[in-house]
Amino acid sequence: MTDSGATLRTSLERDELLVCPGVHDPLTAAVADSIGFDAIYMTGYGTSLSKTGYPDAGFVTMPEMIENAANIQERIDVPLIADSDNGYGNATNVIRTVREYIKAGVGAIHIEDQTFPKRCGHTKGRQVIPREEAIGKIEAAADVRDDRAEDFVLIARTDARGTGDGSLDEAIGRANDFLAAGADVAFVEGPTDESELERIGREVDGPIVYNFVGDLGSSPYVDLESLKEWGFDIVLFPITSMLSTIANVYADLSTFADDPVAAMRDIDDTFNAQPVGTLHEFSGFPEVVEWEQQYLPDEAQDKYEDSLGDDLESE
Repeated sequence: MTDSGATLRTSLERDELLVCPGVHDPLTAAVADSIGFDAIYMTGYGTSLSKTGYPDAGFVTMPEMIENAANIQERIDVPLIADSDNGYGNATNVIRTVREYIKAGVGAIHIEDQTFPKRCGHTKGRQVIPREEAIGKIEAAADVRDDRAEDFVLIARTDARGTGDGSLDEAIGRANDFLAAGADVAFVEGPTDESELERIGREVDGPIVYNFVGDLGSSPYVDLESLKEWGFDIVLFPITSMLSTIANVYADLSTFADDPVAAMRDIDDTFNAQPVGTLHEFSGFPEVVEWEQQYLPDEAQDKYEDSLGDDLESE
């Protein structure tokens, strides 16, 4: 397996903005990977909603998040940046969390300084832990990185903007403390306008992330050139696949309710217009057939005569 962390670090060394579409499962990740991005982001909100049916309010657990991240990273050829919420406990819990994400093979995670249970960084009611405690969690995460996988990228997120006293001063102070504690990248959640983004770019002493959540939150729509000019290095679009899935499935099923046959024909036509091949090809059946031909005895392949396997073999 490619060292995702090393590949991600190479991308970050370029003088380019790293744009990461958000995906919520291996299927949407496979779509993103087929289009071609240098890195992909696993959304915590989308993971929670797709796996549990509930929003990003502390309902999804560490094993569920790591399982999703591992399955996504296995399916794609580029590094995955994964949400790891608040590390699922205190500094000692963070140690196991980081070890498990490293074992999952992802390129990076971000850990935030919210209390437990956490909630989406663009909702009311979220709170942050004391700064000293948050620094200790980042130190623990950095020590695991250094011990287990030096190229693994540790992103430290602060939700202090909009919680507690809500000041940008507090958020920038925390971001710089997290970088000093060993984080590779800082992530200030919730800036409210362009002037705050410019200030984050000036005053945070290290690589920085912008979380582009659109209408979901308070952070502004800005063009990518401005973000690059202000000093941002990574832009996450966390809810891309989630919103697209909800909107398109809703529209298709609304049509389906009126005329299932016509709706299914339209869905087929829309799918076939995309440059991904047939559903069997996109999902990876040709590779499965190759495995079967390579490893199964001849008599075990008889069941594929005049079936899917023969069809794929003949293509």
